[in-house]
Amino acid sequence: MDLETLVGLALQNGASDLHLESGLPAALRVRGALRTFGDPLPAKTLLEFAHNVVGDQWPRFVERRSFDLSKTINGARCRINVLQTSRGIGFAIRLLATFQATIDKLNLHPDLKKLVVPTNGLILVCGPTGCGKSSTMAALIQEINLTETRHIVTIESPIEYTFRPKRSYIRQREVGRDTPSFEQALLDALREDPDVLMVGEMREPETMRLTLNVAETGHLVLATVHSSTCAEALQRVVSAFPAEIQSSVAAQLSDCLLAVISQRLRFRPELNIRVPECEILMASHAVKNFVRTRDFFKIPSALETGAEHGMWSLQRYRNWLDNRKKWFIPGQSADAADAEPPETEPAAPPLPALPAAPKPQKAEPKPAPAGHGHGPPAKGSDRIEIEPVEGEFGKILKRQGE
Repeated sequence: MDLETLVGLALQNGASDLHLESGLPAALRVRGALRTFGDPLPAKTLLEFAHNVVGDQWPRFVERRSFDLSKTINGARCRINVLQTSRGIGFAIRLLATFQATIDKLNLHPDLKKLVVPTNGLILVCGPTGCGKSSTMAALIQEINLTETRHIVTIESPIEYTFRPKRSYIRQREVGRDTPSFEQALLDALREDPDVLMVGEMREPETMRLTLNVAETGHLVLATVHSSTCAEALQRVVSAFPAEIQSSVAAQLSDCLLAVISQRLRFRPELNIRVPECEILMASHAVKNFVRTRDFFKIPSALETGAEHGMWSLQRYRNWLDNRKKWFIPGQSADAADAEPPETEPAAPPLPALPAAPKPQKAEPKPAPAGHGHGPPAKGSDRIEIEPVEGEFGKILKRQGE
């Protein structure tokens, strides 16, 4: 049995992760639970798998006893960690979505699209391991790619989702292959004229410091943090620094913060898929003040009462999911989903014929504009201008002034 066959079995069972260990049977994580199958895997077989996957980077693996990479196996994009264990060689393989991640296809709330409208600031995506942070980040980047003409630079370890530029100009850099470290890539980014910067993960204080600096210098920055709630994510960033500079870091964070998204995955048996449940914290004046004064314990109450600012508590978000009628089911909509984003295959005959997917989005807003606009948009423009419709209250005021 080869690695492609094992990944194929994981795909057939709807697994999110595949674990291989010398002397143990393969294990799949399906809907959050581990299941083992087959006979124990020989150490020699896994060593051959590791040689084939790591390739020319084998000396680095021998030196560090672990290696991260991403690769397409059996048609699925995989994030792979090869590691040395007491039994020999082990694999931890994360199977990424087979479709291009977007807000709609991940069944996220449409309000998340508004987060990437600003041109500067910091957006944090947090949650435990395996909760879909990378997919949400990819969906936000794809939203910009489909709607805005911006220069996007991503710094990842490793690259998980590959983007095909649509309207944006996208550069992806992998730590260890294209740049020696997150720190060096962040320093380089300031000289690369980016509009949007995506930082795969903020682990070290130096990475956090440089990320805050980039967000302060007029760029839109998206980054991930490991924490269970929005308040904990902000507290973790500040507490990662020495005590004597935490006040200045908190002030810097409050100035550049745009939003924090905390999410977790929940299996919905009626749909047979896992759906992200989110907590969305917007940087209102009250929230910024709590961050600046390091009163993180007050943030949950501000989130509960911040619906008018676009905030979503976990309970409100669950209520919205319970009332949702339209869902994207990967198995049922596979053809349409794969047709929109040709992500890894450079040229395939059927793909050019299918960019018709975005057309319904353009057709929907056409009846909406009022008759007193400033004229139709230019023929060559992809943007659709929608003029506000005068409400009844405005008509009453107009009658009084006549």
